[in-house]
Amino acid sequence: MRDSSTTGPGTAPEGGEGLVLAKRAAMAAATAFLAINIWTGAPVAALWVGSRVVQSTTLSMTAVFVVIGVLGALELAMLFALTWLDAAYNDLTGRPLRESRLAWLRSMNTQHEPSAPAARTSVLEGVVMASVYLAVVTFAVWFFFFAGSPLPG
Repeated sequence: MRDSSTTGPGTAPEGGEGLVLAKRAAMAAATAFLAINIWTGAPVAALWVGSRVVQSTTLSMTAVFVVIGVLGALELAMLFALTWLDAAYNDLTGRPLRESRLAWLRSMNTQHEPSAPAARTSVLEGVVMASVYLAVVTFAVWFFFFAGSPLPG
């Protein structure tokens, strides 16, 4: 049996461990879904909405502004959803909040900033980073092997 003194944030009483694991898996799946749709679903949806605005076969500035506006709104909504998921995941697992600046956001002159221990990357941050890597590698493969040359001849 588990002692009540070992129960803390992110731990569940006996019998609830499966529920916590299911919640963590659902949050990771939702994060993966949102992270992939940042690169694929939102641009396609914005283009679809922009195509519905155009009444002719020629491109208009109205359609361009609609695509930009819809894309911005969708990306902002996904950003807020990812931020909420990360906060909820951290609450569920008991991961402490970061109080210092990330290493890559600090200036090169860190004399005035106190040094803080490096925070570990959460599962959800890892999922988002993996989707960024996948998007960059996919774009590079497409660009170098399938896009063809824009130059005539």
